[in-house]
Amino acid sequence: MTALIKLKGMTWSDPRGYDPVVAAATAFAKSRPSVCISWDKRSLQGFETTPVEELAARYDLMVIDHPHVGSVAEQGCLLPFETHASEDALAELANHSVGRSFQSYFLHGKQWALPIDAATQVQAHRADLSPRVKRWSDVIRKAEDGLVIWPLRSPHVLMSFFTLAANLGRPCATSFGDLIDIETGLQVLAALRAVSRHMDEAFYAMDPIAVLDELATSGRHHLAPLVYLYKGYANEGYRANRISFTDMPVLGRAGPLGSALGGTGIAISSKTAYPELCTEFAVWLAGAECQSGLYAEANGQPGNALAWSDPAVNAPVLDTYFNTRLTHETAWLRPRHDGYMQFQEEGSDIVADVLRGRLAPETGVARLNERFRKSFRSP
Repeated sequence: MTALIKLKGMTWSDPRGYDPVVAAATAFAKSRPSVCISWDKRSLQGFETTPVEELAARYDLMVIDHPHVGSVAEQGCLLPFETHASEDALAELANHSVGRSFQSYFLHGKQWALPIDAATQVQAHRADLSPRVKRWSDVIRKAEDGLVIWPLRSPHVLMSFFTLAANLGRPCATSFGDLIDIETGLQVLAALRAVSRHMDEAFYAMDPIAVLDELATSGRHHLAPLVYLYKGYANEGYRANRISFTDMPVLGRAGPLGSALGGTGIAISSKTAYPELCTEFAVWLAGAECQSGLYAEANGQPGNALAWSDPAVNAPVLDTYFNTRLTHETAWLRPRHDGYMQFQEEGSDIVADVLRGRLAPETGVARLNERFRKSFRSP
């Protein structure tokens, strides 16, 4: 009798993060009866902040987000996919990437994860209450009427800053130097403050899930102008009311481009005793067949462009993928250097302090630039 191979995976606790990988593990085991993949889960906040090296010491497979890759590349805690995946398989996944999702996990000449979930900041609105907006000036008017809700908890407040800067055509830096020039920084903060001054203080403690829960269950708010895509809220029966997702409202003149890219990828611990088996599972999980079928059917939000283009995948979610495709394809890739994660926390606090009126905008831009420079350990 063949000995049972037990692999352990770690993902995040939202149904979108947990259900599809569990379903995939079950399906994989049917073709490989000697393999059992069990999954643990952590909160969204833990997903965004827990160092990957801690997870890699205990798990074979991990669902991660790309800002961590600078750290993991230095730590050597993940297995580069080039080690066991074929060049053709990686090239196919790269060609099937939604925007820069595949590229977001490539650093220092190595592919550290494969995209399985694509997301960026888009517009969420209750179509039963009012139509979507197109420009940031429309968002301001909605905020004045008390109809806007917005996730301003770290790191999402900083992501909104990133998004509007890139949308103006003057994106924040991703290499050593100032994060942003003073003129653009002040313009972005002014645009954010024009909305945030009408916001409830409670929003500074809310992540996208909390905001979308409130938007879906209450008629008080009509719109979340910048929030990471969570397709589940477009599904019938997921919450009391369905949410429509569309391209982001624009501040600049070039359309809905520059949104701060999110999403997740599947990574492999460098300590696993079964690197080839883990690679086989990960490549299949990220592939079009799994993503368009089993993955999407099991509450997943695919990262594969063929799934995004499939009418059958779009139909249950109010054409979410069709309606946000442009924003995703033109999303901006944030810094990923070793040291960025600490800046992401500090930068979020700085932007939030400006929006709350605790810090002058000029001081806020200066501190963002100072902390960003210091985040590079070897300039």
